[in-house]
Amino acid sequence: MSLFRSIFPEKSRTFSGQRWTKISLRTVHLLGVAGMGGGFLYSSPEQFWKPYLIATLISGIAFMLQEIWSNGVWLIQVRGIAVFLKLILLSFLLFSSGFEVIIIFSVIIISGVISHAPGELRYFSVFHGRRIEAL
Repeated sequence: MSLFRSIFPEKSRTFSGQRWTKISLRTVHLLGVAGMGGGFLYSSPEQFWKPYLIATLISGIAFMLQEIWSNGVWLIQVRGIAVFLKLILLSFLLFSSGFEVIIIFSVIIISGVISHAPGELRYFSVFHGRRIEAL
């Protein structure tokens, strides 16, 4: 198998328990976002919101790695690019001050729009200028 096909298989890979793994990761992710957002909105000390940020980042990265393993085409679809954008924004929270609420709201807006957008947008490849589901 070529390196290209190992990253971009013709048919997406699956594993037993994949759906429950996604559900579990998404649940941890939502709990992290909720705790982190509450911490910022109510001006809690860093020690209270930082564990939620870390849970959000780790669950998001794990979810992302599962998607890439399943089919790397995710990397060039709008849904994958949006996740990278959210990870970049969230990582700013580790170093920034004063923009936390704007960053959190931006991440939530990106998440809501992309996760509920029609497939034509979510599976759109900015590199191909059209919807793609495999390379």
